[in-house]
Amino acid sequence: MEIKAKITGIEYQSKLTSELKEFDIKDFNINNFPASSIVKDGSFSFGISKWVTPKRTRSYPYERIYNTLGNSKKITVIPIIKDEGKRGDRDFIQWDTVSLMSLLDVFVVFAYYENADKHSTRENKITNQQFDNALVKSKIKEIKSYHSSALHWNLKEIEYSFPELIQKVKSSYKKIGKHLNVEFHNEQGIDRFANQFINGVKNFMDTSRQKAKDAQNRELQTIQPKEALSTLTKATITIENYLGGKYYFTTDEIKIEGKNIYLIEGKHSKNSLLPSIGDIKDGLLKMILYTNLKEVRVDDVEYNPIPVIKLTSTKLKGSILSSDNTDKISSFISKQPFSKKQKSIIENLLIEAKENNLLINIEKAE
Repeated sequence: MEIKAKITGIEYQSKLTSELKEFDIKDFNINNFPASSIVKDGSFSFGISKWVTPKRTRSYPYERIYNTLGNSKKITVIPIIKDEGKRGDRDFIQWDTVSLMSLLDVFVVFAYYENADKHSTRENKITNQQFDNALVKSKIKEIKSYHSSALHWNLKEIEYSFPELIQKVKSSYKKIGKHLNVEFHNEQGIDRFANQFINGVKNFMDTSRQKAKDAQNRELQTIQPKEALSTLTKATITIENYLGGKYYFTTDEIKIEGKNIYLIEGKHSKNSLLPSIGDIKDGLLKMILYTNLKEVRVDDVEYNPIPVIKLTSTKLKGSILSSDNTDKISSFISKQPFSKKQKSIIENLLIEAKENNLLINIEKAE
């Protein structure tokens, strides 16, 4: 099933954001900082997160972004290319990552790695890659005095910074390879990536979108280990924003009841009563999009979208919905051996659900 929708703006109240450590800009080193933090420059402060790879599915970058959402100015640092060596992966940043960050009003600092260590056991593989901190710090200083939107910043950086940055990537990996005696992937792949920007960003957009659509179709055929679904009904959802930017997602489950369509993001845990906080926040970032959808259609029939996060575990007893009455929710919680932290997560999740018109479903896995 293919779902199409539009989005014109973002309104969302997050309640599960972590308390972030604060640092002064004079002590700034992106390589030593946590995945998410607050950086102060005089009276000015930024919520800053960093990605360990440009590929969204290799870590929990959405959790890192989610944790900075409470800040008025949000910055995320993403490597445009990451090559782990000939025996490892090589990933390139995709247009839809940039587009999603723009939609969430997140300024992207496009960065590259200038140092690394040789892998201790695997030949032609590196680890502990380090960003060029001077570049990242200078871009943050620029953003401080930049008065246009994150969208304009991100587009400007792609158009004007990428050609030089890609050459820095090539030079840096050559230097690292020579220093560590490590072979990397063929440079032709980086050259093909660079050629996308010869005529501006359009080729980058088109190529990335095709890759995203291909990945979306592959995911449609796949049941992930962390999904415990009551049905096997997946659906693609393509979201278009007012600028023509497109986002390609796959819902874990969908359910249609009358004019309502439930867009269900499933998170499962085998060993704990609740999925990890990283998994939950990863799902919540999708909810930020899903709660702001307009004109949701399947085969030209319009539906009312109801975003759902479904948290399952084999260790739970019974089930609840965030829309249930207080007595039922309290009874469910009292029957589970939840820790104090897990109870706090559920409490904040229920508040987040109510304030943003989404549904939380916590239940025993089938």
